[in-house]
Amino acid sequence: QLQLVESGGGLVQPGGSLRLSCAASRFTLDYYAIGWFRQAPGKEREGVSCISSSDGSTYYADSVKGRFTISRDNAKNTVYLQMNSLKPEDTAHYYCAADRLYGCSVAQYEYDYWGQGTQVTVSS
Repeated sequence: QLQLVESGGGLVQPGGSLRLSCAASRFTLDYYAIGWFRQAPGKEREGVSCISSSDGSTYYADSVKGRFTISRDNAKNTVYLQMNSLKPEDTAHYYCAADRLYGCSVAQYEYDYWGQGTQVTVSS
């Protein structure tokens, strides 16, 4: 069974930064597109960012564009989400997901493999 494990969440003040990690076990991430999603209390899960397996092309939701950066380190079998200039509205449970896709996507139905998530809380 393919496994994804997120880490790096925590409590941070507005304007601060966090780097989330999505580590894969029992499979190699090289051939998988990775998406980052988040779900705030009382809200639907939304796509934040994704990165393709082929050319490393990326996508960002408008709400995080210019503040978040997704990257992958295939040698470490890990994908990262660097989050800067965090806002209280970024508070959510963050999930990574993987699947073999052409390009990348932030549509949840495209992904079969999900991690358990990590909590990010932005508050003063």
